[in-house]
Amino acid sequence: MTRAIPPSAEAVGRAIDLYLARAYDGPAPPRVAALVDAVRASPDGRVYDSAAFERDGEDRYALRLGNRAYPHMKLVVERIPRRDAWFFRADAHDQHVSIDPSDPDFPAFQALMAHNQATAAAIESAWEEAGLDTFRAFLRRDLDARRR
Repeated sequence: MTRAIPPSAEAVGRAIDLYLARAYDGPAPPRVAALVDAVRASPDGRVYDSAAFERDGEDRYALRLGNRAYPHMKLVVERIPRRDAWFFRADAHDQHVSIDPSDPDFPAFQALMAHNQATAAAIESAWEEAGLDTFRAFLRRDLDARRR
């Protein structure tokens, strides 16, 4: 099987724009703007070589773009394991944390997680509407193909 080529720099740029429009109520913070500028300054065909991306091998690239309430949310570009396809994912990056329900901060933490999940869902819906691949879109196509 030929190895899939990750989404183009143009697709990454569209994904970034749609992400930022839903993650922030105005301009992104300077730290985020600097990451985006670094990605956009990448030479043609070398977008994934940008130091702005966090890498997990050659199958997962992430930009820590955050959102207005949580700086750790990420735009992820990931290859589907054992498949010749890539997709975009908004990773709330908060599922690894837990707080005891008796903790006084528990309600605020729950609200933050709900905000992150709603933001991630809005971003991924915008990507799908724009024709960018998401994992949900891949699963939908895969299930449709299996039914045929």
